[in-house]
Amino acid sequence: MTTPAPGHVSPDAIRTLFAQAMSTMYRTEVPLYGTLMTLVTETNAEALAADPALAGRLQRSDALDRLDAERHGAIRVGSARELGILRRMFAVMGMRPVGYYDLSVAGVPVHSTAFRPVEAQALARNPFRVFTSLLRLELVEDPDLRRRAADVLDRREIFTPAALDLIAQAERDGGLGEADARRFVAEALETFRWHGEATVSQAEYRALHDAHRLIADVVCFPGPHINHLTPRTLDIDAAQAAMRAHGIAAKAVIEGPPRRHCPILLRQTSFKALEEAVRFPAADGRSHDDDSGTHTARFGEIEQRGLALTPKGRALYDRLLTEARDAGGAGSTGDDYATRLQAAFAAFPDDDDTLRREGLGYYRYALTDAGHADPTAVAGRSPDAAIAAGLVTADPIVYEDFLPVSAAGIFQSNLGGGEQRAYAAQANRDAFEEALGTAVHDEFAIYAGLERDSLAALGF
Repeated sequence: MTTPAPGHVSPDAIRTLFAQAMSTMYRTEVPLYGTLMTLVTETNAEALAADPALAGRLQRSDALDRLDAERHGAIRVGSARELGILRRMFAVMGMRPVGYYDLSVAGVPVHSTAFRPVEAQALARNPFRVFTSLLRLELVEDPDLRRRAADVLDRREIFTPAALDLIAQAERDGGLGEADARRFVAEALETFRWHGEATVSQAEYRALHDAHRLIADVVCFPGPHINHLTPRTLDIDAAQAAMRAHGIAAKAVIEGPPRRHCPILLRQTSFKALEEAVRFPAADGRSHDDDSGTHTARFGEIEQRGLALTPKGRALYDRLLTEARDAGGAGSTGDDYATRLQAAFAAFPDDDDTLRREGLGYYRYALTDAGHADPTAVAGRSPDAAIAAGLVTADPIVYEDFLPVSAAGIFQSNLGGGEQRAYAAQANRDAFEEALGTAVHDEFAIYAGLERDSLAALGF
């Protein structure tokens, strides 16, 4: 974590202020978000009370204190310029682009990254993440529609003048003071706010909507508006049951791996998107109440995070997920999908000792009370021997990132469920990074570094 210059607020503090402001705004815009937060808080309290060992692991890894504040948001932008400025905006908050996700393979015309903190101390302070997607207009088949969409995007400005000035000031001065940091948060929030007035006619909206609902969502409004804000639960199955008990229409399938004793990667579920009133400009450019309609895109989501997997573990995960989805040719649909998923993942070890020894996941090593009492007792031992002697613990490193298949499943479900397109896999990381203005960070290198640093701190 970089120490701020004298008189400057730390990026971690700015990120926390922004996450709090975003949560307050979203609670107003999407009232069910408040209900969701209550359910998640209750579910987490019950999970911790029922599993003291889990509470202990979270406490040792600094994950317990961050749990109530933990969120991820999602935003979709339409142009390379918008993505590049977002990168600079998030940098003021200590958030870096991690990973490249090609969602076109799942019929969603975007590619994405996740802006988040990357250092252990920063993650412990506030792990706020924003999954950020860039629209791929080249996947729109109709050249005239593609040109019209590009023209609309070229004319819009999603950042306030003050936000642009404060980004430049932070870059020039190496940070922001208290007053400017709070002003930056207020101005940055405007980029993520919902706008009920479209920038295109209802006919243009319908044409883009028919090409793909997500294209209409990105192109047709003054700003990209945050489309969900997601809290972390410790038991997503219990949270999903609580959602349904409260009359919230949760999606049928939890995306990601099945329920396990040792959670891995990321499991996500959501409730159906809002149908929100939209006013469309008439031919003379003015908005009229009789030129009204609705738009459906924003939704509620919860997630459960588990162990970050190594490349070896991720390869096994991807193979088993494909096996479950391909069984019977039913994909992730069908009443038997949960059964197929559970059967396939029987081949994935489900205890931390095996996962660690076989190099399937990343772990953070720390001294136990006995180890602290006699630190020299660790000298000359291997990590395995020190763990066996009760001197050292190895706790799972939390997966901080996303899964393209799961993200696409959430997107599809909340765009109406019938949006699958036959896009071939068309990853274009070079073009994405050119638009971003930098290379994305390698998530595996980040996790490996966290594990390596914890070992080095103990002299291993």
